[in-house]
Amino acid sequence: MTDDIYQNDLEAWNEEKTASWLYAVAEAAEPNPLRQKLFRDLAGAADEQAAIVARGMDPQPPPFSPPVRARLVALLTRALTPERTRHMLASLKVRGVSIYTQPDIETGHIMPTSVTEFGGRHSIGQSGTLRAGVFGVNDGLVSNTCLIFGVAGAVADAKIILLTGIAGLLAGAFSMAAGEYISMRSQRELYEYQIAQEREELERYPEEEAEELALIYNARGLPMDEARRVTKLMIANPEHALNTLAREELGLNPDELGSPWGAAASSFISFCVGAVLPLIPFLLGLGGGALTATAWISGAALFLVGAALSLFSGRNAFYGGARMVLIGAAAGIATYAIGSLLGVGIG
Repeated sequence: MTDDIYQNDLEAWNEEKTASWLYAVAEAAEPNPLRQKLFRDLAGAADEQAAIVARGMDPQPPPFSPPVRARLVALLTRALTPERTRHMLASLKVRGVSIYTQPDIETGHIMPTSVTEFGGRHSIGQSGTLRAGVFGVNDGLVSNTCLIFGVAGAVADAKIILLTGIAGLLAGAFSMAAGEYISMRSQRELYEYQIAQEREELERYPEEEAEELALIYNARGLPMDEARRVTKLMIANPEHALNTLAREELGLNPDELGSPWGAAASSFISFCVGAVLPLIPFLLGLGGGALTATAWISGAALFLVGAALSLFSGRNAFYGGARMVLIGAAAGIATYAIGSLLGVGIG
């Protein structure tokens, strides 16, 4: 065995043993008996997969010791429960945490009738993008309105207020875009790594991967015999099996990993749209009435944003809009008052 192959196998063995160790931690921290059983069974499956890897290794792997990262995640899992640390657990090859985000098969949902239906009901959809866009507009609107009112409280020069507002728009938009890019890039890299792991494991031990998936379906309410029958049929189509493993074990949709550049551009544009609204009166040169006009424009925009967000929360649109106006007004008054105090102090 070459050194590269041995190192790859040793890494795979360590990943399986780490997952098994973390399954035991998750089982001890999980209050639900059905989920406890799932983690216990998955720990056994991970140990079996580690044994398969170890059979071909020469020399045999050293005694297992959990890495520092796993110990830290275990500490947090014991303190916060597996549900709250599921993303950290998933990054360390702990499967089955999708049970916290996907509904039980037996709780009123239509039972899948074919192999292709399994794993196909959990799409993120496009509403997440729309919701993020609305929040981006809201962030730009509120932050720049507060900035303008804060500066207006300190100085009366419309040119200074306009310059400050433009600087706030650009700084906020680029900051949002950079943050969104880094977040999406990191998330995509993690997902791509996890999917690559699933592909390699599916090629190395397909029957054991099918058993892992059957255990997850069983924990969600499907009889074990039926779960095993379906997952064995699934393995006959490797691409569909990989897609389903990613959805059910990792809780993600391989078709909707998202584009970091697209997310950055969307955040930049939506923030700019919101941030430019309170600047319009100053851009038009309305003079002494600019601040009043900004208050009216911002209030109307906040109401529309609040009403739009009610579409995602299910609350009354008028209530959502009025609440957003009150929150924005409170923030604007507070920043204006602080600006006035600073203006007096500096002056």
